[in-house]
Amino acid sequence: MLSRVGETLYWVARYVERAENVARLINVNNMLMMDLPKGVCTGWEPLIDIIGARKAYQENHTDYSEQKALRYLLVGSDNNSSILNSIISARESARTIRDVIPRDVWEEINSLYYYVKDNQKEGLTKRGRFAYLKQIIESAHLIFGALDATINHDHGFTFIRFGSLIERADMTSRILDIRSETLITSDEAKPFENIQWISLLRSLSAYQMYRQEMGVRVQRSDVLEFIMHSKVFPRSIMFCLMELKKQVSVLPNSKGIIDLIEIAIKELKSEEVRQLKNGFLHKYIDQIQIELAGIHNEFAHTYFLKPAE
Repeated sequence: MLSRVGETLYWVARYVERAENVARLINVNNMLMMDLPKGVCTGWEPLIDIIGARKAYQENHTDYSEQKALRYLLVGSDNNSSILNSIISARESARTIRDVIPRDVWEEINSLYYYVKDNQKEGLTKRGRFAYLKQIIESAHLIFGALDATINHDHGFTFIRFGSLIERADMTSRILDIRSETLITSDEAKPFENIQWISLLRSLSAYQMYRQEMGVRVQRSDVLEFIMHSKVFPRSIMFCLMELKKQVSVLPNSKGIIDLIEIAIKELKSEEVRQLKNGFLHKYIDQIQIELAGIHNEFAHTYFLKPAE
């Protein structure tokens, strides 16, 4: 397979996964604001931090009002991680390899692009927001489902899976970091602490699976254990790392990447995450994100960025 094709498949998957994750984040934050009393919710600022765009956001915005933050997250032209820009990037990348991906997948990506672009006004209203975001999430699921069911499960599919998994692991770590750091623990908010942890789980579509695995009660230590260590939940950091190792093992020259993944898995297994308090948790998740970036860099260096012979 050509390096260019592999790289393009990798980034198509990352962009679609990113758009889905941001849509889910906005949806859950919107519901959290309705569940919590006025003055208790942290608002929209944490979402800007989750996508790592605080500095870029502050260059053009002076506050984190719902209108400004929502537009930035949904369709902001100055936000590379906005849903619209992510889908534009996915579509442009997919267009260059239309002979490689199934036609149904290209058509779904193209349809999603036009839906996001043409209905953005609906997404910015309280009345239309939920349906708009739900359509984006469902379209992303259709794209990945169609890829799984209709594309050859060869090296090209490995690049797709690797891209989606590393994006997912990175977003899971960001959500866990920012949501736990901004958790409101004042006396006024104490009765609503449980709602905030449930919101974190729902940001990852993890609430139902958490209850199956950990029991009905939602508490901090169990949430950390499940989101970081679960070997069966597909959005946990451990699951993503184990699946990354499985996927890349079929590729040639993958030893360096596998070594980095194994180090990350070993460190994650050895950490008693239930005991991590906010400051230590933040530091530990920073290390996870550095390791994920290292895995991406090694993968890119091995398969995309090799100098010409």
